[in-house]
Amino acid sequence: MGNASSIEPTKTVFLDIDGKKEKIMFSRHCGSRDIHDLIAHAAGVSRYAEISLRDSTGAFVSLNPTMPINTQSSPYKVTSKEPSPTTGDGEVFTQVLSQVASQFNKVFKVEEMKTDIATRLSALERKMELEGLKAVEIEKCKRDISDIKDQIWNAQKKFVDFNRLSRDTHIMNRKQTLSTYRKYTLSQETIEYLKQPTFDIWHWEPNEMLSLLEHMFHELGLVAEFNINPITLKRFFLCVQENYRNNPFHNFRHCFCVTQMMYGMIHLCHLWEVMTREDLGILMTACVCHDLDHPGYNNTYQINARTELAIRYNDISPLENHHCAVAFKILSNPECNIFANVDKDTFKRIRAGITMLILATDMARHGEIMDNFKMKLEPEFDYKNKDSLDTLKMVLIKCCDISNEVRPMEVSEPWVDCLLEEYFNQSDREKMEGLPVAPFMDRDKVTKPTAQIGFIKFVLIPMFETVAKLFPVIDSTMVEPLRIARDRYEDMKEKNSMPPPPSQNNKKKTVTEK
Repeated sequence: MGNASSIEPTKTVFLDIDGKKEKIMFSRHCGSRDIHDLIAHAAGVSRYAEISLRDSTGAFVSLNPTMPINTQSSPYKVTSKEPSPTTGDGEVFTQVLSQVASQFNKVFKVEEMKTDIATRLSALERKMELEGLKAVEIEKCKRDISDIKDQIWNAQKKFVDFNRLSRDTHIMNRKQTLSTYRKYTLSQETIEYLKQPTFDIWHWEPNEMLSLLEHMFHELGLVAEFNINPITLKRFFLCVQENYRNNPFHNFRHCFCVTQMMYGMIHLCHLWEVMTREDLGILMTACVCHDLDHPGYNNTYQINARTELAIRYNDISPLENHHCAVAFKILSNPECNIFANVDKDTFKRIRAGITMLILATDMARHGEIMDNFKMKLEPEFDYKNKDSLDTLKMVLIKCCDISNEVRPMEVSEPWVDCLLEEYFNQSDREKMEGLPVAPFMDRDKVTKPTAQIGFIKFVLIPMFETVAKLFPVIDSTMVEPLRIARDRYEDMKEKNSMPPPPSQNNKKKTVTEK
């Protein structure tokens, strides 16, 4: 397939649920969670149940809109398992936490409840005595209410330990996750779609993104190149995922998004013809690790607020240096070290290459890197020159890092909302702390079109046009979508700036005044 438009508008999938034949229909606009809930309903289990599908060969099938189509004679076998307190996966655990959290208000009022019960007990005792009830009945009531007090106290004690218990359970779940992190069966449609810049990254659940990353490393020959133990690769991706924070923008989905775009550019530009497999491995691994443990506040904030990161790295690319440090901390763990089987000299090159690329994602260095790249293009780019090749790799990771507007509007626009949310969080904090606020982050000054127009016109289009001089295919597949995005936002800005039409009341008032 060439692009997303080849995905069928509606799919029918046949299921075998405990010997009963069922079928479900869904559109390509459904998310994985929608399909999960649809199957859960068909199976008569709760939406929190763990659902898995196997094909006729026993292989797991991914629950997503691009799952392979089957037939009525070869239905997918459905297995469901309701969550338990100790074996639920991360999503179920999150659901349980949300339910427990809803009880916090009650917990925080325990003392108030105790006082209220004591008051009611005294009133009840007086009432009983006035009504001449037997002492034994009064004592029974006292014991009943005392039991209630004990239950409340025990609940309070449990909630005091809530953070510790939840953390321990979280760690336990992560250990268990490896056994449930499956190698999904990907349809040929998904395999080809994954190579496209139009790939819709919003359809995929975290475990599915892990499997897609795993597929990329296998398909590019990186597992063979570096002699990576497949289980170590799984552990590496799990640990990376665990070390991305739940920020509106700089999160694990962004990491996947950047890595998928690099994978797409490798195939689009046939980079294996001008680079070694080692180079491709460095590019892909740098993308995976490029924003590890991002705190959601940019370098400007780190420096102005004099944070620990800014002090540690002397105000020089504090976040990017931190991302590198976290990446190699993960790789220092033998269970996660995907480069454990390469020799020392190779690892030294890999470490230097990944560090160089992650540091290149600091936008403060954008002008310097692009000027250097333009010089390398004249009169002719020399792929055999290490400095030239390094500069090309830096430009490629920069392209992928800020490539959202290359994607179709329905994929790119939600990212703008995520980015603005993160910007507004930072500017609100800067205002509270008395720090300088960038106008493009101020919720009182910026709009979606004003945030994007300048960035697309003066950063994205010039950068991708420059890369297109080396790889002409980039112009139609990436530069043209950027021009369309620019025009769309300019139209949006123009519409937003137009004064509203006068209301009928205003018209009547004008006539009367005349």
